[in-house]
Parts: sequence; structure tokens; C-alpha cells
Amino acid sequence: MPPRSSSKKKTVPANAGSTDDHSSASSKAKTKKDQIDQLFDSYANSSIQMIDPEGIEALCSDLGVDYTDVRILMFAWKLKAEKQGYFTLDEWRTGLKALGVNTLSKLKKALPELESEVRTPPNFADFYSFAFRYCLTEENQKTVDIESICELLNLVLGSQFQPQVDLLIQYLKFQSDYKVITLDQWMNFLRFCNEISFPDLGNYDSTAAWPLILDYFVEWVKQKA
Repeated sequence: MPPRSSSKKKTVPANAGSTDDHSSASSKAKTKKDQIDQLFDSYANSSIQMIDPEGIEALCSDLGVDYTDVRILMFAWKLKAEKQGYFTLDEWRTGLKALGVNTLSKLKKALPELESEVRTPPNFADFYSFAFRYCLTEENQKTVDIESICELLNLVLGSQFQPQVDLLIQYLKFQSDYKVITLDQWMNFLRFCNEISFPDLGNYDSTAAWPLILDYFVEWVKQKA
């Protein structure tokens, strides 16, 4: 049985209102965190305490997007995911908090805004770099194989620079000098698309600081013309 109230009038602290507000805000924040964690648990593999590839496929299905949709890669970027195909609870919390969402429906509505955020130049350069690093699945791996690079180029650059990407992929599959691509070469592919006039390639200077693979690419394109 709860104790009876004292008949004496209690003094209300001067900061009672702010304390209540703080308590209410803390309660809401905790509730939101709990919802974020519950959403994580609904897709996580309990044996490893992570969302694994199977869980990500289930998430994609519920979001109504394909597993290979670039927005899923953008989502991984927002989570700052370190291992391809896996999301930890900390990464999940970081990403969903940054997106301001705590339910599946809110996450689905946030995807177009996330894509717009990524498409801004400073963010896109960071996302583009992340896309390469996300493919480094082995310890001490520094390069990505040509086949994977071709798929990645089409995924992350295809919508913006399709003609350039198509030719670059065609060249990468044709040439035999390079079996893998480095991060520096990868970043210069983006720089090339942003800076070099296409299809004439008139402002490309082979004496400038371009990787050799792009010199060969430009030479190959001009020979085809």
C-alpha cells in the first residue's frame, strides 16, 4: 500500500518544471533507442549479434528495394558499416539516429532524403570512397578485382555518367594489363568523369597527374573513334 500524503504543503523546487521536461525528454530518447534496438533485433542473427547478409535481404524486402540497389550501399555508408554484408548494433544505432528514424516505415520514407544527401558533391566523394573500401573483405586487402570494379562503377556512377562508365567498363574488360584496381585509381575515375569533357576528351592532359590506366584508356578511346 502506498504511503499517505503528508498534510503539510511541500515546497516545489524552482527547477521542477525543467527537471520534468528533462525527464520527459530522456524518457522519449530511451523509448526511441529501444525501438531502434527492437528493429535491429528483428533482422539480426542472434548467434552473432549482427545483421548478416540474410538479415539485410529481409530488410531490403521489407523496404521494397532490391538487395543490389545503390540506396542500400548508401544506407551502409550512413551506418559507417565496416564489414560488407554485416551491420552491428552500434552501427545501426549510429545510422538510424543520424537519419532520425526508429521504425521501418520511417526508414523507408528516409531513403529518398538519404539519396539526396549522398548526391551532394562533398558527401558523394566520401560515399564513392566508402564504396571501394566496403569491397575490401579480406584482412590487409588493398585492391579490388576488375569484375567487381565494373559492377561497382555501374552501381555508383552509372546514373550520373553512364556514357563514360559504359566505355570505361568496356575498356577494363578488354585490357589485360590490370587485374585489380587501387583506391587511388578508383578515386581518379570519379575525378575523370567530373573534369574531362566527353566524348571528345579534349581537355585531358596525359602529362598531368593522372594514373597510367587512364592514359591508356584515353588512348584506347581515341583509337576507337
